[in-house]
Amino acid sequence: MDSLYSSRSFPQEADPRGEKSPAAAYIHIPFCRRRCFYCDFPIAVVGDKPPTGTGDRINGSNSGTIAQYVEVLRQEIRQSPSWGTPLQTVFLGGGTPSLLSVAQLEAILAELKRQFGIASNAEISMEIDPATFDLAQVQGYKAAGVNRVSLGVQAFQAELLQAAGRSHTVNDILVAVDLLHGAGFTNISLDLISGLPYQTLTQWKESLRRAIDLSPTHISCYDLIVEAGTPFSRQYSPGLKPLPSDELTAEMYRMAQSLLTTHGFEHYEISNYAKLGYQCRHNRVYWENHPFYGFGMGATSYLNGDRFARPRKTWEYYAWVQAAVDGRPRAGEPRATGTRGQADLAEQLMLGLRLAEGVAVADLHDRFGAAAIARLWHCLQPYVQTGWVTIVPEPATDSNPTTGRLKLSDPEGFLFSNVVLTAIFEAFEADED
Repeated sequence: MDSLYSSRSFPQEADPRGEKSPAAAYIHIPFCRRRCFYCDFPIAVVGDKPPTGTGDRINGSNSGTIAQYVEVLRQEIRQSPSWGTPLQTVFLGGGTPSLLSVAQLEAILAELKRQFGIASNAEISMEIDPATFDLAQVQGYKAAGVNRVSLGVQAFQAELLQAAGRSHTVNDILVAVDLLHGAGFTNISLDLISGLPYQTLTQWKESLRRAIDLSPTHISCYDLIVEAGTPFSRQYSPGLKPLPSDELTAEMYRMAQSLLTTHGFEHYEISNYAKLGYQCRHNRVYWENHPFYGFGMGATSYLNGDRFARPRKTWEYYAWVQAAVDGRPRAGEPRATGTRGQADLAEQLMLGLRLAEGVAVADLHDRFGAAAIARLWHCLQPYVQTGWVTIVPEPATDSNPTTGRLKLSDPEGFLFSNVVLTAIFEAFEADED
């Protein structure tokens, strides 16, 4: 069988460790009108043109660049073996997926359905940006099956949007939400960023309040990370002005937790808040460490315990897919990066502790053994003392628990999660040498 994937990394049978068959797919759509100053994602800039009024755009979804990418993406999907479990979640991320025409989105979803099947109650999410779509377009997306949208708002101040390199205005945000409601979307998430250059606590509070006033079902609050190679990394140094201080960004985090939970949002993950019944099902696949398919430039899949990254540059990705279609060896094929042993425990905690409910100690005990849990408990004692880490009994626990749930406190444990997770990785890294 010709395949993009080695039989070792992507066999048809179930994972020998007993993990579930993959039932989630991430689709990377890399195109953007421009690159935001903080972005280090694998993207391709296609220009800044206004909508045509038909749901398509010049230098956007009608361009040969995007059309070619969609065809290569479909080829990759066709080459992937299926475990036979219909997809329960699909997430189209980017980039700016709303630069796709309705027909292109339909073609991608049809390919997924043919290859894997899509459950009738599947969550199909799509990232979109203000001022990149019109009513006909989002009506088409909804008719194609999209039932959850994540709108890239980032801020409600014109000066901060400009400082971040965003192409939309505050008014574009309001228009976008109206269009989504007009198209019948009820599951709408808004993305915000704290810690932007020159951002004040007053501005952050205003952004939170304006986001709440738009009545979304979900809000994501991400703290700015200055990534190497981005325009921000050439302009700013973390912790130095005009970036807010660490103390100020910590206050921003606490403010978000207080305001959003007061207004009925559950703080279910470090950066994410949802109304009852509206947690992101797809993202929970990642945090619960379940397997998933990944397709497209730079996308990562997680199957049979291996994380497998595709090339991050457009033409390298095209060549990688074409080599598999032609049955040729693939030079520079991405390498599987699976982990085993104690490093698996650290990875499980890195993901699971992001969730408010944490991880079940009994599950860790069954998978990794009593010695590993004892070592973990010893590592975490300083953070239990600070109140950042807690063991919630189920129904009882002791000084070396094998029952209960291990979790980070909210907000302080979440706020200092990197400190806790670093200690965990350092405690177990010697086992992998």
